[in-house]
Amino acid sequence: MRFPIRFTGPGRLLPLLGTRPSRSWVEVLADRLRVRLDWSFRLDAPRSSVRAVAPDDGPVRAWGAHGWRGRWLVNGSSSGVVRIDLDPPVRARVLGLLRPRVRELAVAVDDPAGLIAALGRFPVGAGTGGSGPGPAAGPG
Repeated sequence: MRFPIRFTGPGRLLPLLGTRPSRSWVEVLADRLRVRLDWSFRLDAPRSSVRAVAPDDGPVRAWGAHGWRGRWLVNGSSSGVVRIDLDPPVRARVLGLLRPRVRELAVAVDDPAGLIAALGRFPVGAGTGGSGPGPAAGPG
């Protein structure tokens, strides 16, 4: 399932920097989680790395792709943010050059409830023969 990244308010100016909504999404597959913010941010993680997913209603004062010490915000909006915890952390590609480790990803999407449901749909280890509980899907 593919979920478009949300672009509202000041985030609607990101296309002026070449970040197009049509090339910005979160994709949930049975065994992979993929996040793309056009040319500026890409993450491809095994679904087994997703340990928790929850709405994130904290304040957002920046738009684009920003991170520090494993915590990353990928957004075009201050609303519709979902926090995804990854363990083990996964390397992303930022600006085509940097390869930071991501352990917590906050991403704004058009359908946050749908993304949370999709990430909770497959148990951890799906498609890899693993077993265990699925990710938590609730506030936190």
